[in-house]
Amino acid sequence: MFFKKTRTPEYQLAGDESAIIETSQGTIRVKLDCAGAPIHVANFCELSVMGFYDGLKFHRYVPGFVIQGGCPNTRDMTPEQVAAGQMGPDGQPGTGGPGWNIQEEFSTNPNNSHEDGALAMARSMDPNSAGSQFYFCLGPQHNLDSGYTVFGSTVEGLDVIGRLRAGDEIRRIEIVHEA
Repeated sequence: MFFKKTRTPEYQLAGDESAIIETSQGTIRVKLDCAGAPIHVANFCELSVMGFYDGLKFHRYVPGFVIQGGCPNTRDMTPEQVAAGQMGPDGQPGTGGPGWNIQEEFSTNPNNSHEDGALAMARSMDPNSAGSQFYFCLGPQHNLDSGYTVFGSTVEGLDVIGRLRAGDEIRRIEIVHEA
């Protein structure tokens, strides 16, 4: 079995990071939890600054649960292909990542609460398998608190999150500093 290397992001947190996520349905502003989930925030910021997320699609929509994106396998797929769950040229949507994993922080994050609009990292069975795929909660999902790391909370754009569906595009993620 192949295991990806657990990596510590190189991005240096200032501690006041927020993300402006431009999607095909509108813009979402998320306050990132630099203190509670510094590894996840640094990883997300690093990938965002690299342009990793630009042009990816949301690939998983479960009404009343989550909308998930960040899989690079969706980059060269049409929205219709992603929404239909088709195999893409780089593999099945939902199975790709950046080539590394990061250490879980759900066991140490005092703010690890899956509230409506919470931004968290998806992972496989291994607690230390998060890489690039993230999700927004569509309502409180506290059953996820003990197994998935929350690293941000939506401050603007809950209505946008509510409109997102599989196939919608992540146009760009900008990391900004807010006092």
